[in-house]
Amino acid sequence: MITGEVPVRAARGDRHRAPWGRRAFVRQLMGLPVSVHVRAEQPDRSDVAAAADRVFAHLRRVDRVLSTWRADSDLLRLQHGELDDGEAHPWLAEVVELSLEAEDRTDGLFRAWRSRDGGRVAFDPLGLVKGWAVAGAAAHLDTVPAISYSIGAGGDIVVGAGRGMGGGEPVWRIGIEDPADRTRVLDVVSLTRGAVATSGATARGAHIVDPRTGQGLSRAGSATVVGPDLMWADVWATAAFVDPAQAARLMSRKDPAYRLITHRMGRRP
Repeated sequence: MITGEVPVRAARGDRHRAPWGRRAFVRQLMGLPVSVHVRAEQPDRSDVAAAADRVFAHLRRVDRVLSTWRADSDLLRLQHGELDDGEAHPWLAEVVELSLEAEDRTDGLFRAWRSRDGGRVAFDPLGLVKGWAVAGAAAHLDTVPAISYSIGAGGDIVVGAGRGMGGGEPVWRIGIEDPADRTRVLDVVSLTRGAVATSGATARGAHIVDPRTGQGLSRAGSATVVGPDLMWADVWATAAFVDPAQAARLMSRKDPAYRLITHRMGRRP
């Protein structure tokens, strides 16, 4: 639902800085294309490429531990009784705790436990893991000097800057697709640091489940959340697609650093 990242200008005070160059890296990871865009005076530096490699390596490791599709992931091996709790990667316990916190913070509008065939309840943290993983991967770019970056992964984008920027990083303009016409950009969010997450049914159908009913939502429209951390932006965007009015009330009270933007939201079927 987010179309891309376009750097538009340097921040005030950068008029004597050399022109910004740009470099992009794209990999297919976790079942979706992940893009890293870097702006710097010399984007072809070897440390920039090495940091991008570390970003992708981090995401590959997350997939090996927490994938709900790979039979050899720690998550599925644990659920199938093929791995003991003490043998699982510590990330699994961390994500369980974050999922419980997300359920509590959203009053159950976000839930990572779902009923399967036969009434079996399974842990499915996909709605939290992607944002958590990308936010964690971004730390590998935070240490690179004198760069501005964005990472995009399937409707979620985090932007930030490396060491020594001193507030002089470019602004990234993030286009949000019109959920009724994916060839159009309906809105634009501008950020120098922070995150944007969008949830909806346009691209993937009724993959978001209303925890209150157990039914997938195929309603029109999309919910976008902008804030400082991608994982929480993604959690709140999911909650807002389930119930935009309730999520907006909860977010203003519990997480006022985040803001909700809804587009063409229809009634729940």
